[in-house]
Amino acid sequence: MNKQLNAAALGLLLAVGVTGAQAAGEGYVGVGFPGVFAGYALSVHDNVTVRADYATLGSRSKDGTEEGINYQGKVKIGRAGLFGDYFPMGSGFRLTGGVTFNQVKVDLNSSLIAGQTYTVGNASRVANGSEFFNVQVKFPEVTPFVGVGFGHKAKEKGLGFAFDLGASIGKAKVKVDTNVQNLSSGAISQADIDAETAEIRDGVGKMKFLPQLSVALTYTY
Repeated sequence: MNKQLNAAALGLLLAVGVTGAQAAGEGYVGVGFPGVFAGYALSVHDNVTVRADYATLGSRSKDGTEEGINYQGKVKIGRAGLFGDYFPMGSGFRLTGGVTFNQVKVDLNSSLIAGQTYTVGNASRVANGSEFFNVQVKFPEVTPFVGVGFGHKAKEKGLGFAFDLGASIGKAKVKVDTNVQNLSSGAISQADIDAETAEIRDGVGKMKFLPQLSVALTYTY
């Protein structure tokens, strides 16, 4: 994530170099999804602003059970972004495009208790306590961003507010790590593992975008 933050900062510094001293600066903090965030904006033209920010929800953990498999789940959401805002009507309404550098993933680590019956695909067996079925769902690290919003024009000095509605576009990847086929004495086949993986893809693996819905307090100087 440090490399991603550096990339966003470099893009903003390049904008500063191009616009020079005439650019109006704006700092902002906000909350919503994907979390709490802070950023900096520069007005480079009457109708154009460039911004960089970082948002995070931190890490969250939750346990659950699915088809006899106990999972310890951990979700981590963070992203850095570099954006360009275009104000087509001279008001605060804007169209936003950009790129986000994401650290968004879900880890499901299994805990199979000896003697407990579990199901993978269409096959069931009794656990001996040494099996595992771990799943990771990961959003792409770099994605395009499109959205609309209000604010960040960075023209009038003082306090203001901003609103954003948009999405980082990308398809999540699902990775499965398991040893149930090796320990099942043929009761669980690769086809069963593939079927279970496909079911996961049809659930959380269907994530094709990371939404943003947020409000921010701004200060222009």
